[in-house]
Amino acid sequence: MTLQQLEYIVALDQYRHFVRAAESCGITQSTLSSMIQKLEQELDITIFDRSQHPVCPTPLGEEILRQARIILFNASQMEELVATHKGQSVGQIRLGITTTIAPYILPQLFKYMREHHPQVRLLVEEARSSVIVEKVEKAAIDVAILPTPVDRPDLLEIPVYREHFVAYVSPQESFYTQHQLETLSMSSDRVWALREAYCPNSGAFPFCQCNLCGSIVYEAGSVETLVRTVDANGGYTIIPELHIPLLSETQRAHVRTLNNPNPQREIALVIRQDFVRERLLNILADAIKAIVPKQMLDERIQKFAIKL
Repeated sequence: MTLQQLEYIVALDQYRHFVRAAESCGITQSTLSSMIQKLEQELDITIFDRSQHPVCPTPLGEEILRQARIILFNASQMEELVATHKGQSVGQIRLGITTTIAPYILPQLFKYMREHHPQVRLLVEEARSSVIVEKVEKAAIDVAILPTPVDRPDLLEIPVYREHFVAYVSPQESFYTQHQLETLSMSSDRVWALREAYCPNSGAFPFCQCNLCGSIVYEAGSVETLVRTVDANGGYTIIPELHIPLLSETQRAHVRTLNNPNPQREIALVIRQDFVRERLLNILADAIKAIVPKQMLDERIQKFAIKL
């Protein structure tokens, strides 16, 4: 059994297609198939059911794949320890980020990494928080950028910044002339909400899970879609403050602050408890510090490097 063979079965599980998995590994399809067959013969098990289309793991294969990801994760940890000792900023970061954060971080993150750390390979997956958390736990993702709390005992949360929420209100609404709105007094039957709720667990939004606006049920996938929906249909929505710079000048006139309470969320880097790639973690933290306004940053992340 080799690390390469483990990489091959993980790739095949990811793509569920021999040709695409082989291409991702930089080898031929025949080599990939042969190496996986040798591993199955060595273990005397069937990892993949090839009669299925697309190919899929057997129940025992699922367990093998889970262990393979952890082994590969730990192997990368060892490589990072050596690189850190040599003062090198090289390697690969598999980053997961939730859909309610990605638009405000990823564009500038890509630019920062290309300009400051071109030797670091950044692989990014955008998905719902629940999907990202599960992949971090399984070591399929190294680091995640997520709203907290995640509340998983095997994961470590490192707060990076905190942002407030504001209301984006249609001029058709009766309370449009109010420049500050009382959060708890706002009606839930006029709100357009995201499929993935980004509201804090404090209950600041009594309509967190409500996707109703009149007789229409709509589960939006992006804040931009919500804003356009309000523009076309009336009602209001709740948006993160980092979305405000993305609005047009006309649209910014529709933004209202929320008070009593003033809703906000904490964004953190989330890693496994056994994560040791401190240098790469600080590269990500430095990138976020260059992207997010200083007043939003966590005080500790401003003053200190991350120590694991």
